[in-house]
Amino acid sequence: MARRVAIIHYWLVGMRGGERVLERLLKLFPEADLFTHVYVPEAMSQTIRSRTVHTSFIQRLPGAARHYQKYLPLMPMALEELDLRGYDLVISSESGPAKGVIAAPDALHICYVHSPMRYLWDHYHDYRSSAGPISRLAMPWMFHKLRMWDVASAARVDTHLANSNFIRQRIKRVWNRDAEVVHPPVEVGLFRPSANVEQRYLWVGQMTPYKRADIALEAFNRLGLPLLMVGEGPMSAGLRKRAKSNITIVDRLDFAGLRAAYAQARALVFTAEEDFGIVPVEAMASGRPVLAYGRGGVRDSIVPNESGLFFDAQTPEGVIEGIERMEAWLPEFDPRVAVQLASRFAPEHFDEGILRAVNV
Repeated sequence: MARRVAIIHYWLVGMRGGERVLERLLKLFPEADLFTHVYVPEAMSQTIRSRTVHTSFIQRLPGAARHYQKYLPLMPMALEELDLRGYDLVISSESGPAKGVIAAPDALHICYVHSPMRYLWDHYHDYRSSAGPISRLAMPWMFHKLRMWDVASAARVDTHLANSNFIRQRIKRVWNRDAEVVHPPVEVGLFRPSANVEQRYLWVGQMTPYKRADIALEAFNRLGLPLLMVGEGPMSAGLRKRAKSNITIVDRLDFAGLRAAYAQARALVFTAEEDFGIVPVEAMASGRPVLAYGRGGVRDSIVPNESGLFFDAQTPEGVIEGIERMEAWLPEFDPRVAVQLASRFAPEHFDEGILRAVNV
């Protein structure tokens, strides 16, 4: 008998890495029903818009489409109100709250973990310090309860799958649960090396504080080397004001432009501590090396002295030291090796890991 499958994703308000993983899950399970807290159809891909999406009661609350995160304390209750009777396979996609659904007693519940909720755990003090005065006062009380629920709801899951070894370790520390690593799918076949490699370095990402675009900009301001920065966000205007003439900042590139930027870059500079990090893999698939801050998911993708290098201090000085080593190492770099290493993250490997977990 065919399985009835429910996929629960935390919220559907934009296309980022988690939503790309969701697209692949929907391809693997074309008959699955999709559940989420908040759904903004115009912000989603055609793949997701083509599916029937069931929302929790959070969708009906005032301003939920824009201010959904303010309703975080209500999301545990909202998840538990979703009726999953009749589904014998439940797949939760966790970064915001998703895994806390109540599955049928005989259902298999697989949780694909992009990260345990950062605002509850690793980044709590960062979020609290940037919150308004009322939120800052309420957060210790609310988040204490949310942490207890977060740990308790992890016990409802049969199998946890982590998107990197970094997240596998975080799952063990926060939830005290073991997890298998299944790396997210990266469409590496869409990228190609170029014979036309420029002298310009590349930075790609959101201009938000944890991505640390500021240290890349300051390092290249001092070095005077050419740098293209691609991204938008709250830090963008300030970075533009500080950038010297050797640095070009653009909000976005279309896909053809991004592919060319990857393939023609001298190297990608990656300054964030990411849960996995798709951008470095895309650069490697384009035949270019990566200089990355040596913490987080990049430890799974970058092989030192083969597809890139790590720098140790998340500071301008750390980036500068890394660039100096990159310049000395580049004559030894072989683009074919980077492409081969990137192929480990092709979508079919993700598919195999998911299907193995659900015993297909």
